[in-house]
Amino acid sequence: MKKKFVLLAMSALCAAWWGCTQNGNQAATEKKEKKKELIDTLKECYSAAYEKDSADLQLNIIDSSKVEGKLLINYHGKPKNDGTIDGRFKGDTLFVDYTFKTGKNSTIYSNPLAFLKKDGKLIMGVGQIETSLGKSYFVKDKPINFERGKFTFTIMECQEKGY
Repeated sequence: MKKKFVLLAMSALCAAWWGCTQNGNQAATEKKEKKKELIDTLKECYSAAYEKDSADLQLNIIDSSKVEGKLLINYHGKPKNDGTIDGRFKGDTLFVDYTFKTGKNSTIYSNPLAFLKKDGKLIMGVGQIETSLGKSYFVKDKPINFERGKFTFTIMECQEKGY
């Protein structure tokens, strides 16, 4: 009887130790992953103005090519476009899908955008867009014109509001 009690107690201690060790290892792994995520993600904020229009852009650049972020465009006298971007750098050009709402309208829109990174600035391009099966994209083999773009974004300090 005493042997069974000792074996049972030792089994319980081993199980408790094993669980703590596994939780500790999991916590350590999660901490390393979080640290890696912080190292591999670069946050940049930009602002642009053209005549009476303005725009604010926040980028989270992950592993130097994948990009997520926010874009807010204020067209003078019109409701603002407020949404998120998701895309990738291909060379010096950032291609994103911009998913946004306009003003208080609950309709969600999505458009492709392209930005040329040049001299520390992001220049929004203008290109021909097609829609197929509900997805908009730049027409293949039609160049994107970065000289006709309305907004040239300059880097700025990121604000608490996220833009």
